[in-house]
Amino acid sequence: MSNTWQVQEAKARFSALLETALKQGPQVVTKRGVETAVLVPIDHWRRLEKMARPGLKELLLAPEARTDSLVPPRQEIRQRKAPRFD
Repeated sequence: MSNTWQVQEAKARFSALLETALKQGPQVVTKRGVETAVLVPIDHWRRLEKMARPGLKELLLAPEARTDSLVPPRQEIRQRKAPRFD
């Protein structure tokens, strides 16, 4: 079986889609002939996630500054009204 499934077939045969992904690797789901999604085994997904996040060494050795990912965004400060002394 190929690694491409039409959405109707993927819905109707989800168990087979899942088993095929576990045995053969990533399976592509198409909608109206356009590749739309991919079902991958969880260990494969975790490897991809890990590769997408740079480690401290990569951040420090990168040629460009990447400080935006090191500093968390600041929250909006709410100001209180000063008490009035009449």
